Amino acid sequence: MRFLRARRRVVVRLACWSVLETGQTFLTGYAPARALDEGFLAGRAGAGLAWLAVAGIGVVLGAYGTARVYATVADLVEPLRDRLVEGVVRRGVREADRGTLSGLTQQVEIARDTFAGLVMVSRSFVFTAVGALVGLFSLAPLLLLVVGPPLLAGVALFVATLRPLARRQEAFLVADEALADRLGEVCPGLRDVTATGAEERIAEDCGRLVDAEFGAARSLAHWSVLRVASLAVGGQLPIVLLLAAAPWLLTRGVTTGALVGALAYVTQSLLPALHNLVHGLGTSGSRLTVVLRRLTSAGAEDVGGGEVALRRGELIGRPTQGAPPQGETATAPALSLSGVTFAYGAGSTPVVEELDLVLAAGSHLAVVGPSGIGKSTLTGLVAGLLRPAKGRIEVYGQAVPSAAAAARRVLIPQEAYVFSGTVADNLGHFRADPVPEAELLAAAEAVGLGPLLERLGGPDAVVDPAALSAGERQLVALARAYLSYAPLALLDEATCHLDPSAEVRAERAFAARPGGTLVVVAHRISSARRADRVLVMDGTGTAFGTHDELLDVSPLYRDLVGSWAPVPARRSEPALALRDADGVDAVARPGLAGDGRHVVAHGPVGQVQASGDLGDGGSLRRQR
Repeated sequence: MRFLRARRRVVVRLACWSVLETGQTFLTGYAPARALDEGFLAGRAGAGLAWLAVAGIGVVLGAYGTARVYATVADLVEPLRDRLVEGVVRRGVREADRGTLSGLTQQVEIARDTFAGLVMVSRSFVFTAVGALVGLFSLAPLLLLVVGPPLLAGVALFVATLRPLARRQEAFLVADEALADRLGEVCPGLRDVTATGAEERIAEDCGRLVDAEFGAARSLAHWSVLRVASLAVGGQLPIVLLLAAAPWLLTRGVTTGALVGALAYVTQSLLPALHNLVHGLGTSGSRLTVVLRRLTSAGAEDVGGGEVALRRGELIGRPTQGAPPQGETATAPALSLSGVTFAYGAGSTPVVEELDLVLAAGSHLAVVGPSGIGKSTLTGLVAGLLRPAKGRIEVYGQAVPSAAAAARRVLIPQEAYVFSGTVADNLGHFRADPVPEAELLAAAEAVGLGPLLERLGGPDAVVDPAALSAGERQLVALARAYLSYAPLALLDEATCHLDPSAEVRAERAFAARPGGTLVVVAHRISSARRADRVLVMDGTGTAFGTHDELLDVSPLYRDLVGSWAPVPARRSEPALALRDADGVDAVARPGLAGDGRHVVAHGPVGQVQASGDLGDGGSLRRQR
C-alpha cells in the first residue's frame, strides 16, 4: 500500500482508463435489456438494433481502455521490479549472500509478474462489479436485491480465507523446497548411497520430507474448498436465484428485457470477474506474499518511495546445477574442517577425531595413511555422504551437507561408474546442458581418455560398460568429473587401475583446472610428491605439510615412503668395477664366448685366467 500511495498519479491514471471498462460492463446488460423492451418485443426492430449498436460501441471503447490499462500497469509494475532488484543486490553485496544473488532473477520476476496479475484482476473485479451493480439498479432495484446479497456473501467468504490460505501456501512451498533440495543432493549420489550402505537412512530422511509436503498439500486443499465455495455462492447462486425468482420479479414490474439483462450481467461480467479474482488473488496473492517475504531483508529498504521494514528470509529458488558464482574462491577457503569427529556407530572408536583443516582454493592435497585408516571416510565426510558426530565442514563457504556445497565438489571413487549410453552422455552427466563436442574432446585429451575415445568411435559412440576394463572406466569417470562445474575434485583412489604415467597425466590435469582444487587419496608415493601439501592419517593423530617437511617430522610418513619405494629387480652384479685398477674386466654373462681379448675373474685379484685358455668362439658352459 505504501508503494501504491507513492505512485498516486499512476494509480489515478489507471482508474481513469478503467472507467471505460466500467462503461462497457454497464452496456453489457443495459443495452440488450432496452433492445428487447423498447425494440424487438415492442415491434421496433430499428430501436433494438440501435441499442445493440450502442453495446458494440461500448465494446470498442472498452477494448481501447484495456489496451491503455496494460501500458499503465507497466508504469506501476516496473518500478517495483527495479526497487526489488536494487534492494536484493544491495543486501547480497553487503552480506556476501551468494544464494540471494543466484536466485535474484527468478524471484524478482515471480514478484513482478504476480504483482501485475494481482493489479489486473483486482482492478477488473472492482470496476466490473461497479458497472454491473449500477446497471442492475438502473434496470430494476429488485434485481439488485436478488443478486447483491449472495455476491457480497461470496466475496466475504473469499476474503476470510485469504490469510489462512497464504499461511498454508507458504507452508507448502517451504515443504516443497526442502524436498527438492534434499532430492537434488540425493539423486546425483545414488550410486554413492548404495556403495556406503546408507539406503535406509536416506529413504527415511526423504520419507519424512515427502510426508511433510503431503500434509501441507492436504491442508492447502482443504482451505481451497472454501475458495471454490465462495465462487459458487457469489457467482453461480445469483443465476439460480434470478431464474427461481423470475415469476415473482415479473409480477413486481420487472420487464423481460431487464431479467435478460440481469442474467447477462451475472454470467458475462460478475461471474468471470469473481472467478479471476478468486483464482488470481487466492493463488497468486499468497504466492506474492511468500516471495516478497523471502526476497527482502531485515533492514529498511527503499521499496516504493517509503521506508518499509522488510523481513529477511531465504529464497525459494532451488540451486541450479551450473557454474558456481565467480569469485567465490577469493572469499572462502576451498575446504574447511573444524573439530570434525566421526565414528561408525555410537560405541565405536572414532575414525576421524577433532580434525581441523583449512585448504586454500587452488591447492593440491594428497591424503596418505595405512589401509583402513579413514582416508575414504574423510572424502565421504567432505562430499556430504557421511555426517560427522560433531564439528563443521564447509566447501567454499557452504556448509556440508547442503545442495550448495554438493554443487561445488565432485567425488570420483575407486570403482568408477559408467552407464549404458553414448560416450557424450557419460561425460556430460554432471552438466545440465549438452556439452559441446570440442569441450568433450579437450577434456578427454586432458585426462588421457583420447585413445580410448578414438577406439570407441568418438563422443556419439555407444558404451558397453561390461566391455571396459577397470582402468578405462576410471578414465571415463575422470573426464566426467573434469567437465563438471564443481571446483573441488575429490579423487578417492580414482586412478588406482591406471599405470603411473596415466595417473600423472590425470592428476596434473585436475591440478591445472582454472580455479580448481584437488584432493587425492594417494596410493603411490609419486602422488604425494606432486601435491602441494600432504595430510598423513594414522588413527591417533594427523600430520600436515610438504613432502620434505613430513620426511623430517613424521615417522609414519617415512615408513610409508619406504614401503612405497620401488624394489630393484634382481640381477647379476660384477664382482669388480669395470676396468678396475688391476685391469680386470667383469663381463661374465650367460653365453659369453672367448674372443681372444677378455679375461674372467674367478678368484682373488691377480689370479686370473688368460684368454688363451678359453677356446675362441666357445661357450663358458663348456669350459672347466
